[in-house]
Amino acid sequence: MSRRRIGFWYRLAAVIAKPPLVVLFKRDWQGMEHIPEEGGFITAVNHNSYLDPLSYAHYQYNTGRVPRFLAKAALFRGSFVGAILRGTGQIPVYRETTDALDAFRAAVTAIERGECVAFYPEGTLTRDPEMWPMAGKTGAARVALMTRAPVIPVAQWGANLAMPPYARENKLRLLPRKTLIVRAGPPVDLDRFYGKEPTGEVLREATEAIMAAITELLQEVRGEQAPPEPYDHRKARLAQRRRAAGEEVT
Repeated sequence: MSRRRIGFWYRLAAVIAKPPLVVLFKRDWQGMEHIPEEGGFITAVNHNSYLDPLSYAHYQYNTGRVPRFLAKAALFRGSFVGAILRGTGQIPVYRETTDALDAFRAAVTAIERGECVAFYPEGTLTRDPEMWPMAGKTGAARVALMTRAPVIPVAQWGANLAMPPYARENKLRLLPRKTLIVRAGPPVDLDRFYGKEPTGEVLREATEAIMAAITELLQEVRGEQAPPEPYDHRKARLAQRRRAAGEEVT
């Protein structure tokens, strides 16, 4: 999708969403030069607030290369939000069903048409206590190896300060005025994985490379060092269950 083909529905969404974002938040946008001007590509974005899809979409919209998100299928049913998602060409994800692979097929098709597809590789809001990216799922890597499209890592920070994830009270904390920071980096080097059989190990290693690039950008944004190993929610949940059962956890 070229910089000029944004379309009616995306422009309508921008008319609705941009004014409050501009009024309520400051912006610190960096790395737009890494967004390809032409051709299909993938963005891989960290996720730390229910608000950050708007923050990232605002950034991406202003580059002229609008993203197609993978979003929960339930959001597409009825309602005005569903109409916006359908009209802007977002991709429904049917989790835990036989239709789950349809999202990846749709992502590949969109990239082959020259569009941008945005992945949240963590699959959900981060559970890391310090808001660092978690271990990622392999969907973005799988599509990247199938298409050989550039994977642009994107780190964002600030939306989580206005709307913390998993807060007991889902209230916006608008004062003092928060800065929404979005930084894109150069494409992730995945050359060593091309031509290999997409085994579980290959996909995990490619995913780790993508998540490492996102985390490195977020370290620069935050001016802090991330933990040496990304938080793995499944392992943490298993350890919690073992402790509850009185088992020793190493």
